Amino acid sequence: MFTLGIDPGLSRCGYGVITRDKKEKTFEVVSAGVLTTPKDAPLPERLFDLSQTLKKIMTDFSPGVVVVERVLFQVNAKTAMSVGQASGLALVAAAELGIEVYQYSSNEVKQAIVGYGGATKVQMQKMVAKLLGLEELPGPFDVADAIGLAMCHATSANLCLLVGEMGKSVTR
Repeated sequence: MFTLGIDPGLSRCGYGVITRDKKEKTFEVVSAGVLTTPKDAPLPERLFDLSQTLKKIMTDFSPGVVVVERVLFQVNAKTAMSVGQASGLALVAAAELGIEVYQYSSNEVKQAIVGYGGATKVQMQKMVAKLLGLEELPGPFDVADAIGLAMCHATSANLCLLVGEMGKSVTR
């Protein structure tokens, strides 16, 4: 089963498709990259293009789950709006295709992958590379973050199921 992580953004949207070997406790990146939209294009066109590309990735890989970074707070309101719009597109695309969706904040992902919720982007890149056994850092940051999102969920999915079975609410 594939897990698709999405680090949303209108100008730069990172994605990472991974598989996990539960016996070996290893991950493999199947596909990863950054989706970009031209800053000079009208907003509706940029949103449409991003939406179509996200749907294509989901259709091509048929992930069992999509993991999208939850937007909590941004100092720059304009950036927060565009990240929120991109996040919404990813959530809708997954819902349209009947794919289960989970969301984690960047601090939750950093805590799960690096062991410290306030880790830097470089620390995140380095730990993702280490966990994947890569000699080079996955980049740009958007790609490492998207892969980290997918890895975070893949390692905590069983816990989410257990918590859900106990009747507790789980952010989805």
